[in-house]
Amino acid sequence: MRSILAVLDDLDSLVEELAAADLDAVEAVERYQVVDRLETARRRQIAISLDHIARLEHVPGCPPVGITLADVLRISRAESRRRIRDAEQLTARTTLTGEPLAPLLPKTSEAWHDGVLDGDHLRVIEKFFRDLPDHVPDPEIEKAEASLAEHAANLRPDQLEKIAHRLALALNPDGTFSDEDRARKRGFTWCGAQRPDGMSVGKLIANPELRAMLDAWFAKFAGPGVCNPDDQTPTVTSEPTADVAERDARSLPQRRHDALSALVRGQLGDPRLGQHNGLPVTVIVSATLQEIQAKTGQAVTAGGTLIPISDVIRMSVHAYHYLALFDGVTGQALWLGRSKRIATGDQRIVLHSKDRGCTRPGCDAPGYRTEVHHVDEWATGGLTNIDKLTQACHSDHKLLDEGWGVRKRADGTTEWIPPSQLPFNGGGVNTYHHPERLIDHRDDDGAA
Repeated sequence: MRSILAVLDDLDSLVEELAAADLDAVEAVERYQVVDRLETARRRQIAISLDHIARLEHVPGCPPVGITLADVLRISRAESRRRIRDAEQLTARTTLTGEPLAPLLPKTSEAWHDGVLDGDHLRVIEKFFRDLPDHVPDPEIEKAEASLAEHAANLRPDQLEKIAHRLALALNPDGTFSDEDRARKRGFTWCGAQRPDGMSVGKLIANPELRAMLDAWFAKFAGPGVCNPDDQTPTVTSEPTADVAERDARSLPQRRHDALSALVRGQLGDPRLGQHNGLPVTVIVSATLQEIQAKTGQAVTAGGTLIPISDVIRMSVHAYHYLALFDGVTGQALWLGRSKRIATGDQRIVLHSKDRGCTRPGCDAPGYRTEVHHVDEWATGGLTNIDKLTQACHSDHKLLDEGWGVRKRADGTTEWIPPSQLPFNGGGVNTYHHPERLIDHRDDDGAA
């Protein structure tokens, strides 16, 4: 059999030939047939791709498999994780002794490799089994999987979703769920990035205990007149007067938002919370002196959140927040040199403001999830000076023991140098946390 690379070369040639075909020569009815065959071919190629993804292994010098896959294919890390998860469900497996095992979703896998299922079909089937309680017996689960795969071959995903809902009711008519079933579904996620107006949307799936606690908290602190940021002196611990409650124009969701804000604000910076990466658990904000003076612009937190300067000034009224100021023209930061190996809290604050997150190109980990790295290794004489330190997330920090190198450029940015044998370049400077670096400040004549 020819090598897979030779087959892929032939496939590229056929795709080029297909793209150059005369579209006007196709009859109106035949166009639907062409699109249908192209769709089947696309789905089969995706299935083959997942078979290979299931066999990916960690290569020394590369980030973890999921991150490497995202970098090589130039897809999001969330999409990379999804493809790896799909591959685990749909590809054949082996035991530790090498004996073959069927895929976790055997009938779905057959239809998937035949090219009759789309990704949306797969999402419906995966969600069905993810939400299914543990007490459903295995024989019933096998029958359900075969039934859904059979229907998916003939229905649109939205139609399949209705079938899956009815099947779930049939398998669990009493709606019985265990503590483990509920615990598996709990979570909180931010739904995408910040909106243009700075607002963020989150999704909370709360277990009964958390909901009960929130209900108790909201009963007092989300009441009319309580925790109202519009009041000059907000009422928090005491009962609001009738006048304060009456002039409160906030909706119930707005009052709950403000009650949660008061809850978190009261905890941040509390010494009883300990420390995170050498600093109190609190908000770290980076801004320029010019922005503070003008009361305009956007500051950035160590979590990557953009905050209007007006909000930063208002937040500074509360204790336990760190504000690092930089010159907006020169970018000059505080010089903090130390002879000890461990970076001080002050240095960590400056690093949060200088790097804003992991400095490896392509990594979007914010400052809160990073570790401090010596550009010149401490063991070989490197100094713990602010211009010789950088931030790296935990997984990328490990790469520096696997052949990667870092160095400081003249402008103070950190350059990552990858090993030559990697399947992608991945070197250079990370601009993700500094979008202002993507803007060309030169004029039309090319002058800076």
